[in-house]
Amino acid sequence: MTPQPRRILIVGGGTAGWLTAAWLAKALNLGPGSPLQITLLESPGISGVGVGEGAFPTFRSTLQFLGIDEAAFIRATSATLKQGIRFVDWGHGPDGGSVDQRHVFYHPFEAPQAPDGLNLVPYWLLQDPATRAPFAQAMTLQTRVMQAHRAPKRAGEAAYTAPLNYAYHFDTFKLAGLLAERARQLGVRHEEGTVCHVQLDERGAIAHIDTDRQARFEAELYIDCTGFRAELIGRALGRPLTPVSDRLFVDRALACKLPLGREAVMESCTIATAHEAGWLWDIGLNGERGVGCVYSSRHLSDEQAGRILGAYCGASSGTGTGTGTGSAFDDITPRSIPFTPGYRTQPWVHNCVAVGLSAGFLDPLESTGLVLIEAAVAMIAEMLPHSGPMDAPARRFSQLMSQRYENILHFLKLHYALSRRPEPFWQDHRDPTSMPPRLAELLDEWKTRPPGRFDFELDTETFAWFNYQYILYGMGYPTDLEAGRAHFPQGAEAERQFARIRRFAERAVAELPGHRGWVEQVGGGGLGGGRTG
Repeated sequence: MTPQPRRILIVGGGTAGWLTAAWLAKALNLGPGSPLQITLLESPGISGVGVGEGAFPTFRSTLQFLGIDEAAFIRATSATLKQGIRFVDWGHGPDGGSVDQRHVFYHPFEAPQAPDGLNLVPYWLLQDPATRAPFAQAMTLQTRVMQAHRAPKRAGEAAYTAPLNYAYHFDTFKLAGLLAERARQLGVRHEEGTVCHVQLDERGAIAHIDTDRQARFEAELYIDCTGFRAELIGRALGRPLTPVSDRLFVDRALACKLPLGREAVMESCTIATAHEAGWLWDIGLNGERGVGCVYSSRHLSDEQAGRILGAYCGASSGTGTGTGTGSAFDDITPRSIPFTPGYRTQPWVHNCVAVGLSAGFLDPLESTGLVLIEAAVAMIAEMLPHSGPMDAPARRFSQLMSQRYENILHFLKLHYALSRRPEPFWQDHRDPTSMPPRLAELLDEWKTRPPGRFDFELDTETFAWFNYQYILYGMGYPTDLEAGRAHFPQGAEAERQFARIRRFAERAVAELPGHRGWVEQVGGGGLGGGRTG
């Protein structure tokens, strides 16, 4: 007798649903003769949120694993390359000064260089703060490459490889379509319908799901990718969202798309510009820009946020703090996206696991939404038992994901708590009562030493110690190593290495292609081959 196939039902499409479907199909070898069936149930009347349009460098490995050609991805999603983030006005407000006087720092994707094992961070900290180069510029050549609007790779280099680390900016909705196509190629079944009833069994697990099209779906594992609605994990199973609004205050976003003219600069970094009660994102795609205003409704009204977004989009400095598109913005009504910052401490309960926004959402900063989907689906693929109960992997998954959310919260909080801005929003973030205890302990330690790898448990971390270094020292955190100066005797060699990084940076600027030219060549079909996997 042929055994019944083990069934997985993914409820909800968008990036979370289709990335989950494609990943599981690939990782679990879905195909003819497979003892597995994966179905994605999607409501045709519900669209995704689309808050973020950026990724971590990990997404290159994800696309390669799924067998999606890089050039095809770039063409299909209007993608550009992302080498990091430029932060504007975070350390202090603009105070009416010129652009040159505003606080600007970079968080590149390249780790600080350590030639021949020499850690240059202490030597930078021991330099004169009044004359030393900015931390990210001193530590890696990628900052200069971003400033010069260069691509991190040359034409003709192999897909997903480059001299410099990079990720992507992309159109979220186009990405979902590309992932859907790949998932169906890998054998995922696609059904349409809106969930109208979730039947639980005597244990409280999901027995079946009924839709408005008189269809019933039964599975051994149900994956909730229904976004903020959390149809399964929240509404049906009653697992609450644990709010973190006592530590992270932003809870609203206004988002819009603006045209990117042929003469406009195509940035290869996300631009995050702080304002009185939050920050603005600015993401350059191939042909348009995704722009948004993130804010705290406790500190700013919706009308004030709209004016801040409008003023930003109508600016004309051309420096990444607005690009003179006020007339285009006048014809656009920004989309309002309210959210509750928080996460579910039990994202996997019995036979139901939440992935994406249904599991939690903290802050649009740092593209954390997509990387959390990547982490979750990789764990599901590895932990899913071939038969029997799922309670043990559910507990382990929930523990690991909860710790990952908390660790991300610490990193996000760092951006706000280090600011010297005087507005109430920023003052409240500096209030010790809003500071996570573990982060407060680390900040105290980092007064006399820089962050290091032993400060973090890597299996539950999204950000490494050097990510913390870029934020700490970009924001001017005062780590004092003077008492240990004698322990760093290689000052002359460190200075040679700093000079070497500067030379390599200028060479990279001279040799790497312009970002716009690279993207247009790839986007027009100039590069790429067959599938990579």
